[in-house]
Amino acid sequence: MKIKSIFFIVTFGLLIFACGKDDKANFDAAAQAEIDDTSLIEYLQSHYLNDDGAIWTIENGETPLMNQVDVMTVSKNDISYKLYYLIENEGTTVSPKRPDSILTKYVGMTLDSVVFDSSSSLTWFSLTNLIDGWSYGFTKFKGGAKVVNTDESFYFDNYGEGYLFIPSGLAYANNAQSIIPENSPLVFKIELHDVNFADHDNDGILSINEDIDGDGDVKNDDTDSDGIANYLDIDDDGDGILTKNESLTDDDDNDGIPNYLDKDN
Repeated sequence: MKIKSIFFIVTFGLLIFACGKDDKANFDAAAQAEIDDTSLIEYLQSHYLNDDGAIWTIENGETPLMNQVDVMTVSKNDISYKLYYLIENEGTTVSPKRPDSILTKYVGMTLDSVVFDSSSSLTWFSLTNLIDGWSYGFTKFKGGAKVVNTDESFYFDNYGEGYLFIPSGLAYANNAQSIIPENSPLVFKIELHDVNFADHDNDGILSINEDIDGDGDVKNDDTDSDGIANYLDIDDDGDGILTKNESLTDDDDNDGIPNYLDKDN
């Protein structure tokens, strides 16, 4: 039995961060989504999870990953993507929402086993700054229980752990990143140790609760149309009064809009 060789290991640092829009005109993202899904299915059918927690190539009839993964459908720019995930351990505390922050370790690789990035120490990330495959995928896991030692050092027990299998449309699409070729589906082994419910603008409203239209994306909610999404805007309605100083429930002019979102209250 032979593990599929990992022939190039390098840390380029934070390649999980989101990049800009597709950089080539006339790119057919919908067609690429279908190609990626075929590639991911082939990978999941030809690989298995070994007892050591690593992914190996099937050689002796081992149970394929395809029989173990779950799948979630993600809609982005009117295109449907399939994100596969494998939960080795769900975790015990809470799951992050897409705007929250996570404490994690990870290893990222392409489908041909090239490791392009990793973090061996625990690192905090805001999911709002990362690729969509992470901001959706991590919501399926939970953090671990914090255990404090007598010397005040601590660790997390029974934390979330597993894999994300991400189509390129939820990663870097047709934008090559360092040694990651364009249109590359990616595999991440992840650990979720802790979760912080984020309030990015410190206005007293959790960022997830600033998702006014309820679509799960806090980046497209801008009540006062000032170019700053509510979750980053200290004055959501642009009335000159800080959101944290306005009532979140009162509606002084009885127009159905709470004061903090109503410029004319």
